[in-house]
Amino acid sequence: MALSDSKSQLAVEMATCISTPKLMSKTLRVLYAPGPGDVIGTYHHWVEGEDDPSQVSITYSSQFYEVCRALQAQAYVIAPSQERQLLDDDNFTIEHRPIPWRRASGLLYHLGQLRYELGLIASAVRFRANVVVVGYGGTNWFALSLFPWLGIRVIPSLHCLFWHKYGSLGRAERLKSRLSRNFFAKDCTAILVASDDITEQVKQITAGQHQPVVEFLPTYRRHEFAEIEQPDESHSPFRVMFAGRIESNKGVFDLLEIAKRFVAEGREDIIWNICGKGSALESLRLAAKEAGIDSSFVCHGHCNKSLMRQMFNQAHVIIVPTKTDFVEGFNQVVVEGVLAGRPVVTSAVCPALSYVRDGVVEVPPDNIKGYGDALLKLCDDREFYEQKRQGCLALQEQFYDNSRGWGAALKSLLVTMQEGREVGEPGTTNG
Repeated sequence: MALSDSKSQLAVEMATCISTPKLMSKTLRVLYAPGPGDVIGTYHHWVEGEDDPSQVSITYSSQFYEVCRALQAQAYVIAPSQERQLLDDDNFTIEHRPIPWRRASGLLYHLGQLRYELGLIASAVRFRANVVVVGYGGTNWFALSLFPWLGIRVIPSLHCLFWHKYGSLGRAERLKSRLSRNFFAKDCTAILVASDDITEQVKQITAGQHQPVVEFLPTYRRHEFAEIEQPDESHSPFRVMFAGRIESNKGVFDLLEIAKRFVAEGREDIIWNICGKGSALESLRLAAKEAGIDSSFVCHGHCNKSLMRQMFNQAHVIIVPTKTDFVEGFNQVVVEGVLAGRPVVTSAVCPALSYVRDGVVEVPPDNIKGYGDALLKLCDDREFYEQKRQGCLALQEQFYDNSRGWGAALKSLLVTMQEGREVGEPGTTNG
């Protein structure tokens, strides 16, 4: 499609939305726009009373389905995907929708994002939604200020930071922040956030004059971790586990440098299990082989839930060395380490740190030597290791408490709106 044609289509969609009247009704009609994921597959599992087996935590889409069923709401879910797919089942319409020009760069990429967002607005109008919940991380939030013009309440669900926690904002980030200020200050109804770090950035964007903020935690089923045993007390060998995307900005090559240091220092009693896939997986494997440490620095690739449980069982410690040039989400691996009763080594780059500090050894961001020293202390100082392990056990209940989860937070907001009450005072934060 020519660029001029695309601009014309965007203008038509915007004009159509703005000219369409929208009235609130007593029946909730909720459009949910999450990030990428197989929301149709999750729905099939949810209908059968099962959790999505591809995820350890309770998925946000299954929580959304549960909330809509409890409130007898009509629901339309649209998730970005490579291929289009549609499911229509009773009160639920669920769609996988491709993002235009998602592989492009520069202006065409941003136009594709904007067109996708305007498409969400057009779909909300056709669906006659009275509430829209947006959790898609690539959103140009300022575009969603169209919703209140149409009489549609909008709730952003923020799962990642807006910008790097360390370092100054770039020109593009400053521009997007300025453009989004009104949306978070007055155009949305409330703001769901996955961490207090995100709350702080919302305050920066709006100079503290934001709509009510409701924080939530990732939630888990207790049985997912019930079979994980206590770590081997002998610490021989001492097993370090990484789980996540195998990318440079996730710190995986820093781990390789630490492993090489340990070997050079004669610490051959430390074994590494690297779990996950990503664009740097083969490069990491090759680098480990060239360094002659591939027998103790093992890259397993993708691990299903059963294999991940085995890895947690073997592990003594979980390491999450995300670098400062990555815009981090909550990073649930930190929580999963705590739920497995394994001390975690990470930095404040991960927002999860502030919720589980007693079970974590904190390292200055990007400090390779600091990460290595923390691992050696946990390996060699049994009293310190046990202190952190006990800290993990004391922190677990908050992540099994559904009342602190995303679904409970969303349900509370929807009930409040359905009853015609005010959500809360602007500028307030509820944990």
